[in-house]
Amino acid sequence: MTDPLALADQLLGGSTARLLYETDLRVLTGSRFQPTGFPDLGAALYPDPHTGEDRLLVESAQSMANRLEKVCWDDVEDDLVAPLRGLPYVRVKGDVSSASVLEAHRLNSPYVLADEDFKAAFEDAAELTSGQVDRPTYARALLHYDPNSLVHGSFMSMVKKGTARLERMLSAFIEAEGVQIAASGGVKFDRNDVSGKDAGGSAEGFGNVPFHRSEYVARRIFAAFSVDLAGLRGLRLPACGAQVVLLLALYKIARFLDAPQRLRTACDLERDAEATPKVRPESFELPSVEALQEALPKAIAKCAAEGCFADPAVTEVTYTAKKKSKK
Repeated sequence: MTDPLALADQLLGGSTARLLYETDLRVLTGSRFQPTGFPDLGAALYPDPHTGEDRLLVESAQSMANRLEKVCWDDVEDDLVAPLRGLPYVRVKGDVSSASVLEAHRLNSPYVLADEDFKAAFEDAAELTSGQVDRPTYARALLHYDPNSLVHGSFMSMVKKGTARLERMLSAFIEAEGVQIAASGGVKFDRNDVSGKDAGGSAEGFGNVPFHRSEYVARRIFAAFSVDLAGLRGLRLPACGAQVVLLLALYKIARFLDAPQRLRTACDLERDAEATPKVRPESFELPSVEALQEALPKAIAKCAAEGCFADPAVTEVTYTAKKKSKK
């Protein structure tokens, strides 16, 4: 079994620029699935530049970032999952209950930065004054308050516009190749009034309303993950901090793949256990969820002991909704 702590030290101490992991998925029941859709575009269907066959974006990088964060949160306990307890994040209280782990832009959430005391403390820790942003100093501030912002990227536009940003250390997407449309349809049935004219018509929700539906079938569906090892080294974090960020990225990948991926009602996928993952470097073996759950508390405790994390780990801020003035 791969020792995650030793693996992280080996990868961070080596010269490999990217850690790549690609594995096949399959539809849990049947063969049809529903991809993500975009406004004014629908499904992202496009030709393969080499073969000419259709390919499909099943899940985008931004959506995968949200899903990879979600595997770290326990909805029942309203806290990080047990193996990650002690990892810093910001909790929002007051007129809104939230956390930086749950917010779309993490620490750059308006609910987080509405607390002027926290905003000033972060500006000071990251040294976000006039002039250029020092990336290592900025990265250490993110590590201090919310390491998830290092894993999934940070753009503190509400603190310093344009330049306070770090790219994702972990990127992921789900794609399909050899794609064909599976067209079908149905009808919203009104057993009381088929025409619906007496009650106001289909615009009011009455009557039978037929509809069409486009799902897809594919020769292959796969999930791809990329960890920017060179970028992580370049942030010059303390050794324990870089180790936590890398282990956290690996944990997210393993947790996501270990469970059924029900992305939408009609997009229920699972890892294809018979397929061999494509990896780079070729010697890489993804640690099991169990091994990572055992290693992460040790790495988190070491980082806390070296003073890299906020103390207490959970920073509480208060959000007060602005009252609308009466005209």
